[in-house]
Amino acid sequence: MIFLIAFAATLAIVLAVIPLFVRLAARFDFTDKPTKRKKHTTPVPLVGGAAMFLAFVVGFLIFIAFMETETTYPADLLGTRGIVTVLVGAVMVVGVGLVDDYSKTRGKDFPVLPRLLVKIGAAGVAFAGGIRFSGFTNPLTDSYVIFPIGVQLVLTVLWFVGLITVFNFMDGLDGLAGLLALLPGATLFLVAMNMSQADSAIMAVLFLGMVAGFLRHNLRGKVWMGDSGAYLLGYLLAVISLHGIFKQATFISMLIPMLALAVPIIDSVMVVARRILAGKSAHIADADNITHIHYRLMKSGLKPKFAVAFIFLVSACLNLTAIILMLVV
Repeated sequence: MIFLIAFAATLAIVLAVIPLFVRLAARFDFTDKPTKRKKHTTPVPLVGGAAMFLAFVVGFLIFIAFMETETTYPADLLGTRGIVTVLVGAVMVVGVGLVDDYSKTRGKDFPVLPRLLVKIGAAGVAFAGGIRFSGFTNPLTDSYVIFPIGVQLVLTVLWFVGLITVFNFMDGLDGLAGLLALLPGATLFLVAMNMSQADSAIMAVLFLGMVAGFLRHNLRGKVWMGDSGAYLLGYLLAVISLHGIFKQATFISMLIPMLALAVPIIDSVMVVARRILAGKSAHIADADNITHIHYRLMKSGLKPKFAVAFIFLVSACLNLTAIILMLVV
């Protein structure tokens, strides 16, 4: 019941605050303007990320506190240090995302290096708070192998920065990034429940609530998440997976989130590879916007909503495979 209440509360907060934030965005001109490269014809508010962040933080402080006092699985709790870690990292990525969004509303590009440094910094905060890759279970000996501290740090940073960047890349059509985040969020929730990981489960259900509330408006093109929202999605999925399923660190447990996130990860890796091979910058979108899968589908003749539906179905199949794998192995 607590998970249902947490989901409903976070959903309600997002649904309630987005109309207010949209009005504020119109007043302060915090909107994404149409350009030659972009397909929309009217300015769109970039406040979805701020609304999701507010809902998650409120829900997190209320329901994590409840889980910390009521759960019977103390070994899987975040603790005070973990709670502070999650919040500080979230503030960092959402903050730099909002600065980037503000720059876009003024027709400018915020430099890449500060954004990258903040992403690395948020990963470092998580690492210091105990949310990290620590090792893996050797399938041959069934013994746990602990990585050297430097390897732990590098893997943790790569996972955080990678997922944050992946969802920023996939935020190209109404509903796409949100739907691609909703599926692995649901998968990680089911895995956390199956593994009796209380805090991971509550974070996942809060994540689902905030994304579902945002999609209610985003699917109709009324609001965009902006870079702040895309960064938040990637950051929270990294936190939930590292605090939860990656703790078990078996081959199967590591494969499940990879399957759940396969579509955005594979697409982003292919895009970066193509840009590098073509001698272009890996982080700057192409002028014709045809490198990502959703743009390639649209170029082939699909309407945007059908491109989103196709990608969603492929990702749903992979997430279902991950869930079945969890249940049968």
